[in-house]
Amino acid sequence: MKIISTASEMTNYSDAIKGEGGELGFIPTMGALHEGHLSLVAQAKRENTQVVVSIFVNPTQFNNSADLEKYPRTFEKDAEMLRLKNVDVMFYPSISEVYPNHNNLEYEMDGLDKNMEGPNRPGHFNGVVQVVTRLFDLVKPNHAYFGEKDFQQLAIIRHMSSKLKNGVKIIGCETIRSETGLALSSRNTLLTESGLQIASKIYSSLMFAQRQFANGGLASQVLVQTTAILNNIEGLELEYLEFVNPSSLQKYSDTESEIQACVAAHIEGVRLIDNMRVK
Repeated sequence: MKIISTASEMTNYSDAIKGEGGELGFIPTMGALHEGHLSLVAQAKRENTQVVVSIFVNPTQFNNSADLEKYPRTFEKDAEMLRLKNVDVMFYPSISEVYPNHNNLEYEMDGLDKNMEGPNRPGHFNGVVQVVTRLFDLVKPNHAYFGEKDFQQLAIIRHMSSKLKNGVKIIGCETIRSETGLALSSRNTLLTESGLQIASKIYSSLMFAQRQFANGGLASQVLVQTTAILNNIEGLELEYLEFVNPSSLQKYSDTESEIQACVAAHIEGVRLIDNMRVK
């Protein structure tokens, strides 16, 4: 596995691969890798000539400096995991390589950022679009892979990639879960065993909502019931639970044929998100 740390070397490498007719798959990450990331790697390897994984903790998507400070950084472990999976390139740039001109571009996301994560994390999605757009410019992938755990982020990246016409095919991959149903996340490493047990109840709450819809429940009623369950979990502080249309991300109506439940909660000071197609 080759480790590249400069923008120019990354671009030259990509140009050479694509100049030979190769296809390049790209997985942008912030490190602290887990089996969810490795599932993206596996799919990318099946579908491309070469696979690049970036490790970059992007400061522009953190609206909370304390959250940025405590974000797990595990370079050696990450590098070893990628070597074992025969990844071709680990792209590990500095902030100055990604943002040499300190340009804070503003993007119009056509309403996709107005609910759920948007109001609760001002500037977050603008930072996500900024870094993904910049990394696409440097890596020049044919395909980019993102987990569906970050459901709103994936919808925004798909929309903005099409809007900006960058020529990258965005591929969403199924959320990987632990045996308890907890969505795998780099942030899970910050939880104690007790915290992990509490966090697993997020999944069981979403499964409750899914069962209620299967039994003919109305969205307005199911939302109230599921919110009450989450609010009654000791050690869990609910930030939001929203039911949305999975395509538009607009809030539900009782007549929606498809509903995605999206949740954010704090456990032991760690912010976790999850989602599930409940109808």
